Formats: sequence, C-alpha cells, structure tokens
Amino acid sequence: MILIDNQYFPVVNLFKYLYKKTNVILISCESYKKMTFCNRFIIAGSNGLINLSVPLVNGRNHQMLFKDVRISYGENWQIRHWRTITSCYNKSPYFEFYRDSLEPLFRNRQDFLFDYNISVLYWLKQVLQFPAEIVIAEDVSDFMLGNEFEDIRYKWLPLNFQQSGPGIYYPQVFQERIGFQSNLSVLDMLFNVGAQTAGVLFRKGLRGI
Repeated sequence: MILIDNQYFPVVNLFKYLYKKTNVILISCESYKKMTFCNRFIIAGSNGLINLSVPLVNGRNHQMLFKDVRISYGENWQIRHWRTITSCYNKSPYFEFYRDSLEPLFRNRQDFLFDYNISVLYWLKQVLQFPAEIVIAEDVSDFMLGNEFEDIRYKWLPLNFQQSGPGIYYPQVFQERIGFQSNLSVLDMLFNVGAQTAGVLFRKGLRGI
C-alpha cells in the first residue's frame, strides 16, 4: 500500500513504486499544495524542458481542500497542451500508437482538478498496466489503522524533480541536442519506449540498449 500525490501526468520515478504495490492511495481532503506537480507536468522539447500547467480558478490563491480546486477554462489550455505534446513527440517512435486514446483527455472538460488527474491516472494505469488498485480516501486516517503503507507524497517537486539521483535511462527524441533529461512526465518515456515502458520501470532494463 502506498500514498502518492495526485499529479497531472506524473513523473517517471513515481511509477517505479506502483508496480510493487497492491493499492495506490490518493487523499481527496488534504490541503491543496502550491508549486507541486498537481497541476503541471514537464516534457522535453528541441530547446529544453517545457512546463505545462493547468490554470485554476482564483489562480494560485488556494487555501482549500484539493477536491474543491476548480479548473479554469478562461483560456484554451487543453488545445495548447495537446499542440505542444504533438509538436514535441510527433517524431517519437510510439506517439502515434497512443495519440487516439490520449487526445480525449485534452478535449473533455472536468470541473475539478482532482477528478481530472484521476482520469489521467486511470488512462496511465491502462496503458502502463500496473496492477495496483487505485483507492480514493478522504483522509489518511481512513486506512491507517492496522495497515502498513509507504508515503511518497510530494517526493518530487518542480524545483527538485531531477535531483534525486540518476534517472532511469531510455532514448529520447532530443537527447543529442539537449542531453538526457531524467524524471520527466511518464508521457516522455511512453512515447519513446512504448510497450517496453513497464519493463523499464519495473526491471530497470530496456531490451536492445
């Protein structure tokens, strides 16, 4: 059993843990934390790292529970995110394989960030085939009694996500230009590695490399 923060297209390193657990717990009634991956993810472009974030109602003024944080649709951020992803990965080996099932996540609207991230996580569970059950709890105390669990919430933040030691290596589209970039959104690994992603994350090995 493991507690994770509810990230928007989570970082690669988070998924190393999910293949080893039977239950993945997300807490809906914890306070929303700024400057996290809850409403952003990072990918690699030809000129370096690109930070994509979901705009929120009331901007960064969020002294409320995560489950109550609303997404703002005052700008067409979904179109911008999808166009950026397409621009960065349309020449990657496996983008075409996943694009049709992924694109609806950038078309369908949801009111609340927590719910949107959960839909992203379920899509990733399907394509990455990690076996853990996703469990939504209101509070940590809902399952603490009599259960052993690991808490990795907010282990990786936008300010330190590449400072946790060497990342899992895999070929990247712009590696020759900007160098290998570790611990990006798992989308980067998925588009570059495809069906071998689960094997890379779980066994830390890539056939043919």
